[in-house]
Amino acid sequence: MTMDSLDIAGSAQQEFVTDSNEALELKLVRCREDLECDDASFAPEMSHQVFGDTETIFGYKGLRVKLYYSAARLATYLGMTYETKIDPKKSQGVEPDEVLKPVADKLPPKFFTNIDEFVKALDKDASFRPFGELHHTFSPNSTSDSDASRTFEIYYCTAQTPGLREYHQALQTFILWYIDAASYIDVDDDRWRFFLCFERYSSAEGETRYAIAGYTTVYEYYAYPCNVRPRISQMLVLPPFQKMGLGAEMLDAVYRHYIPDTRVIDITVEDPSDNFTRLRDFVDCRNCAKLAAFQPKKLMQGFVPEMAEEAKKCLKLNSKQVRRVYEILRLKATNVSDKEEYRNFRLDVKRRLYTPYQKEDSDMKKLLKVLRPEELALSVTSREQRLETLDRLYTQLEEEYKHVLERLAHL
Repeated sequence: MTMDSLDIAGSAQQEFVTDSNEALELKLVRCREDLECDDASFAPEMSHQVFGDTETIFGYKGLRVKLYYSAARLATYLGMTYETKIDPKKSQGVEPDEVLKPVADKLPPKFFTNIDEFVKALDKDASFRPFGELHHTFSPNSTSDSDASRTFEIYYCTAQTPGLREYHQALQTFILWYIDAASYIDVDDDRWRFFLCFERYSSAEGETRYAIAGYTTVYEYYAYPCNVRPRISQMLVLPPFQKMGLGAEMLDAVYRHYIPDTRVIDITVEDPSDNFTRLRDFVDCRNCAKLAAFQPKKLMQGFVPEMAEEAKKCLKLNSKQVRRVYEILRLKATNVSDKEEYRNFRLDVKRRLYTPYQKEDSDMKKLLKVLRPEELALSVTSREQRLETLDRLYTQLEEEYKHVLERLAHL
């Protein structure tokens, strides 16, 4: 079915086109009352990986797609309701879209389609205990008293941890709605490591219960001759637990796990999103600010190899990330009202940004020997183009750095 073939725009059939992001309702259900509680619901950030690029569903009015998980065991219910379904006779013979099948195809095979059976399964959450080894317990560093009084635990697991494979099958389905270009990982590869974050809370009866809050996956790449380079692959904090600092706690948990390991060369990240880049910058700046090489007086003297050496030794950071952290912390130490001080900072950053052009100049000397003048003109980046690009890149970087500094200011 295509929008053009139905000529939906401006017609009565437009009423049967639903935004799939608005139609989908997710829940982490702790008790039966949550099923009727709108506050327990949360929406996806995207749905194109399931419902297609247009993120629309055709054929229904008042459509609601219900994807519920029990908060601990992740027992899953999938269902839908609607007010009206289009008659194919009124849509040039085109049938309504499949709604549940595209979602069901992404779920583990054992999920509920009967809400009463799902409700019965909720009772099993009472006996659930997290998988793996307890790594860290914390309460959020929050201005909200209600958040600050909550308790979270992070557990470390491998693919061999009993029960982890089946649990991860359900857990990773969340990434379809929150991580673009998401792909499921092959848990059969024993180099995968998992950090699972749970909230520990008391039920109305005073029993200890758990609710999944987020998770991080790490792949341990081999490095010659007998070393390891852990790469963070995915991190997701579920919407009900966002804005509480859980992402920073999980990243710190990864660091605490790998930093003491003498086999680890450095810790890297696979294709980080903008949000994760900001999170990583914040955590790395917070940690580096405690090191001797990153004290304000030394930062103002410029970047030196000792900074990379200390950050790699103490925090397992790679050189590229260390340079970025240096620039953020130097901006923090810079008095931007002092024209000379601020100018020195900008020039320091722009000198780094200019590095690719230095390579281009070096390559150009070689090309001079083999290209005709008219061919050479097409290969050269003009001075004006370079300056324009440098200004644009610098402005973009400074805005990114300021976001990190705003968060650091609240520590």
